[in-house]
This record gives sequence, C-alpha cells and structure tokens, in this order.
Amino acid sequence: MLDKEEKTYSISELAKEFDITTRSIRFYEDQGLLTPERQGQTRIYSKRDRVRLKLILRGKRLGFSLSETGQLFELYDADKSSAKQLMTMLKLIEQKKAELHQQMDDIKVVLMELVTVEKRCRETLDELKQKTQA
Repeated sequence: MLDKEEKTYSISELAKEFDITTRSIRFYEDQGLLTPERQGQTRIYSKRDRVRLKLILRGKRLGFSLSETGQLFELYDADKSSAKQLMTMLKLIEQKKAELHQQMDDIKVVLMELVTVEKRCRETLDELKQKTQA
C-alpha cells in the first residue's frame, strides 16, 4: 500500500515526463515490470514505479531486453544487498559489450565493402563517359 506522504504519479504524468506513450507504460505493467496501485480504473504509480520506468528505458537504450531488465528487478527484490544483482549486471554488461564490438566489426567490414563497390561504380561510370566522348 502507498504511504500517504509518498509522491505519486498518473500514467499521463509519467508518459509526459519520459516522452513515451501511455500504451508503452501499460505494456511494461503487463510484463510485470511496473506494479501501480489501482483506485477503480485509475493507475497510481509510486516513486518506485517511476524509478523502475527510468531503469527500463535506460536498459532499453543500452540494449537490454525487457526480460533481462525484469530479471534484474527480481534479483534486486529478492536480495536487497544487491550483490547478486550487481554480478548479474556485470555479466549482462560484458555480453552487451561483446555484442557491440561484434556489431562494430561487422559495420567496418560492410563499410569497406561499400567503399570498394562505390569505387568500382565510379570507375565504370568514368569508362562509360570516355567511350561516349570518343
């Protein structure tokens, strides 16, 4: 139950603050990542929900899946000392870094291939121009 003194937020306030849709927030709720109180049909989000939403969005930007984010929330809820959560987070960070390094390598290869193809296209165009001018 929410403490009477605690600041609460409506779904529209959170949507506006984080520049996302209310539908996205409801989706995160459906996934079990947010757990607002209810007064009839009205959702009332706590400071905890707001922090979690911020972490969900940050995790998304960093490439974490909602499942991975949910796993971290579960670990934190189960172990407030958060040592296990931090170890899991470090493991996930290492995986993301490896994925990003692989993507960078792949991008470099594709860029080199594009430069080669571009050079060939320009050379062929120059040859065609020379033939038509002769």
